[in-house]
Amino acid sequence: MSDVVAIIDYGSGNLRSAEKAIERAIADGGIDARVAVTSDAEVVRVAQRIVLPGVGAFADCMRGLSAIDGMVATLEEAVHRRGVPFLGICVGMQLMATRGLEHGTHKGLGWIEGDVVRMGPSDASLKIPHMGWNTLNVVAPHPVIEHLSEQSSPHAYFVHSYRFAAARREDVLLETDYGGMFAAMIGRDNVVGTQFHPEKSQALGLRLLQNFVRWRP
Repeated sequence: MSDVVAIIDYGSGNLRSAEKAIERAIADGGIDARVAVTSDAEVVRVAQRIVLPGVGAFADCMRGLSAIDGMVATLEEAVHRRGVPFLGICVGMQLMATRGLEHGTHKGLGWIEGDVVRMGPSDASLKIPHMGWNTLNVVAPHPVIEHLSEQSSPHAYFVHSYRFAAARREDVLLETDYGGMFAAMIGRDNVVGTQFHPEKSQALGLRLLQNFVRWRP
């Protein structure tokens, strides 16, 4: 039976783009897997991979996720206790933090210690939101980004106003410079998250998604 990659639909996120990109990555890699876009906690519970996209404000996204009956508890059980591979994208990554500091203080999932704080570039000419293509700098090797070692200047596409300030340096896998370095990707154990959008990052993003679907932490 094919593995299921569950993309959580909680009213926030570019679901169609994420779905099509992961389907393309699966097809190109000849991987025996299928994508399920779902708001059903039971589908997520039995999936072999879980993806949490996210666009918008931290509090709104956390509220939307919490509003789905049993979803947060299912994520805790599947990801935190059973070790199901998990990918958070943009705000989906930020929700893994201890808390978000956007329009107040809001509790996150607490899987990776740190706060989500507003971008503050040192160069006043740099606009917020940070939007566009930026170079990725590898901080630590990881199976999901092993292909980046083949590129001299890998670029990915960003759209965000807040960043994940990880409490532990060892949880940062990639960084990007936008008036100061910030975490472009974080990870620990069976969870990874990208501040950039792999589904919009062309070949680099498709390969990352393919690596994620193959990843067995």
